[in-house]
Amino acid sequence: MLDIVIETRQAEIAPGFAVKRILPYRLRRMVGPFIFMDHGGPVNIPAAPVNNLDVLPHPHIGLSTVSYLFSGHVTHRDSLGVEQVIKPGEVNWMTAGKGIAHSERFEDPAMLNGGELEMIQTWVALPEKDEESDPSFSNYKAEQLPVFTDKGVWMRLIAGDAYGLKSNVSTHSPLFYVHVALEPGARFGLPTGHSERGAYIARGSVEVSGITYTAGQLLVFTKGVDPLIIAREQTTLMLLGGEHLGERHIWWNFVSSRKERIEQAKEDWKQGRIVLPPMDNETYIPLPEGRGKSSNDPPPNALS
Repeated sequence: MLDIVIETRQAEIAPGFAVKRILPYRLRRMVGPFIFMDHGGPVNIPAAPVNNLDVLPHPHIGLSTVSYLFSGHVTHRDSLGVEQVIKPGEVNWMTAGKGIAHSERFEDPAMLNGGELEMIQTWVALPEKDEESDPSFSNYKAEQLPVFTDKGVWMRLIAGDAYGLKSNVSTHSPLFYVHVALEPGARFGLPTGHSERGAYIARGSVEVSGITYTAGQLLVFTKGVDPLIIAREQTTLMLLGGEHLGERHIWWNFVSSRKERIEQAKEDWKQGRIVLPPMDNETYIPLPEGRGKSSNDPPPNALS
């Protein structure tokens, strides 16, 4: 029924701002093409230190970053000259391809006055044929994404296809990514047609085969099994998965099917060959030193 239950680990990505790190996990690197997942918040941020949470410009290769907010606003700037404020229910989908740098800053007036922040950030690995593609960025408004409601069930299809719905979000491989809200007692099943499937419990708790699972757990299900998920209370799930792409190496913010490509990306960032965002180029995050060659784990402060 369940391949594995992954418990979140704490990772501090900025002074005073810790997130729940979900993927990668040493016993389960990926679920479909999803290779990285962080859950930040919910947190009410005092006005004074909010700027400390800013994520300075940093690089990516070989992946798409996906930002999805439950609350708060984040300003994205990247090497392409894009400046985009992402709001709850929207999707920021940035494909790094052969290389991009971006920043994420907390500049919304509500945030500066102690507003709440809660967000999910994932990385989707690219197929080998797309790893060296030109970088791109798209923002999708909440009203552009399919929504389905039933008794005790609300869900938004963020990307891919599931439950007979298809998202307009452009992806590079077969996958699904769904935000689900369940009322107490609601019964729900996973989407079919995908070989790897997981359900992250962002809030609340669910019962599967008589066992209760709680917030902060990622349930990864056996291929071909169609479990019944019962909400024990008001619950928020993030469903994700798709088709496996093969082995991927991950180091800091770099993902690739080839270790030597990550070594090249490290040197490219050190030598300034990955361009900084033109509207945010005065500071940046330097390459972490002393970590050796590429591995299958990001450092504690890996950012999306």
